[in-house]
Amino acid sequence: MLIEASEVRQIPGEPRRRWFSDEYFDLIVWFAPEGSILGFQLCYDRDEQPRALTWLKGKGYKHDGIDEGDTPLHDSHKSAPVLVQDGVFDCSGIRSRFVQASLNLPLLIRMEVLKRIDEFRTP
Repeated sequence: MLIEASEVRQIPGEPRRRWFSDEYFDLIVWFAPEGSILGFQLCYDRDEQPRALTWLKGKGYKHDGIDEGDTPLHDSHKSAPVLVQDGVFDCSGIRSRFVQASLNLPLLIRMEVLKRIDEFRTP
């Protein structure tokens, strides 16, 4: 079940954001000053093959893998995670899992993410 982080760092000059997570998902949602949703990033399958679906108002969708920053030749060095091009988005599988995980999210957020998952089509 997605739970909201209590203290989310807000970056000056960037939209306000809220962060929700559970063992499978991370959901970051960005808001306009009046409270409408500007975009979100739904990260999923965090432990096996982490990927992210990003939607931004006016820019559309992006689906990426998440390179965790591990460097096999340097065990003591770990870089920051970065997004890398990834393949097919399992719309029905992710949607089904998100429906269950998002039951306690604010309705506006839950419905917006579900709407965008339904609209997304992998190029």
